[in-house]
Amino acid sequence: MSRIRVLVVDDSVVVRRLVTDALSSDPAIEVVGVAANGQIALAKVEQHAPDVITMDIEMPVMNGIEAVRALRRSGNRTPIIMFSTLTERGASATLDALAAGATDYVTKPANVGSVQQSLAQVADQLLPRIKAFVRRVDVPTAVTTAVPSGASTDRRPARPTVQLRPRPESRSKPIRAVVIGSSTGGPEALSRVLTGLSAPLPVPVVVVQHMPPVFTRQLAARLDRSGPSTVVEAVGGESLKPGTVYIAPGDFHLEVARSAVGGRTVVTQGPPVNFCRPSVDVMFRSAVAVYGGELLGVVLTGMGSDGRSACEDLVTAGGTVIVQDEPTSVVWGMPGAVAMAGLAHSILPLDEIAATVTRTVLHQHENGGLR
Repeated sequence: MSRIRVLVVDDSVVVRRLVTDALSSDPAIEVVGVAANGQIALAKVEQHAPDVITMDIEMPVMNGIEAVRALRRSGNRTPIIMFSTLTERGASATLDALAAGATDYVTKPANVGSVQQSLAQVADQLLPRIKAFVRRVDVPTAVTTAVPSGASTDRRPARPTVQLRPRPESRSKPIRAVVIGSSTGGPEALSRVLTGLSAPLPVPVVVVQHMPPVFTRQLAARLDRSGPSTVVEAVGGESLKPGTVYIAPGDFHLEVARSAVGGRTVVTQGPPVNFCRPSVDVMFRSAVAVYGGELLGVVLTGMGSDGRSACEDLVTAGGTVIVQDEPTSVVWGMPGAVAMAGLAHSILPLDEIAATVTRTVLHQHENGGLR
């Protein structure tokens, strides 16, 4: 089995060495080149044809965002993981990079102590992502079909797509809230879904996106500017209002609690669930406790299986679940886990989800009314 080829791009010699050493600790990874700025990176991409690129944001000559734009304009679809800082400026630049076509991001080590600790942190963040983006597996042809890799400049291997039958839908209850979970690739997916709404929904929307503090506040502000809905980062204690989207704050669980007027937000720092805080399972499960089956759950692109367990509760209560399909997901971990468990009523391409959410909510609203 061939090793995954990675190009490391950073203007800092120290960081280039740190990332190279962290990746080289895994025998499945080969660092095929390094570059000190985006302009050099463009040439190295042509020279080495890497499977994955790690990209710093702030660099001389050509910064990381400009390099991402140039690669995507040329038709290159190689996965790009941005290196970001845990600051307002870093969060804003990272979201710019994701909007430009970057695949994901990791945060640079900060005040972690020894070099070994820094190496471990970089490896823990990068290795799972790289292996998720570039899967070197033999897939039985009897149960899968290959998805075309796209343009000839796309260095990723064709991704196997499991053929699944959606769960039959039989419900007549009105939908009183929409809950959404997402992770890797989620900021862009959320943007596509929320900007795809032609008007604010007549119900509240509650979102868990796996992101650190600061990043979720920036994400909420951007989504608020780009679509018809009001989008806020939840602070706890808000009454859930129709037409408003509430995003879980980084490093806090977001839950829904019963109130005199329907539902309200609660933020806590309970233990991580599925190694995540915020956790999709925590939020979905709390929403089921308040709304029962009068819920529409949406699971978008992301690594891991956060959300699968709570989707079982949601379906058992009589709710509806939509998941993003594999070809349009950056990583089909979370939506795939729900679909493989037989819990998805619809498995849809990303660009069909907004219209389906609107149609489902409005249909139930017109036929059942909201209580």
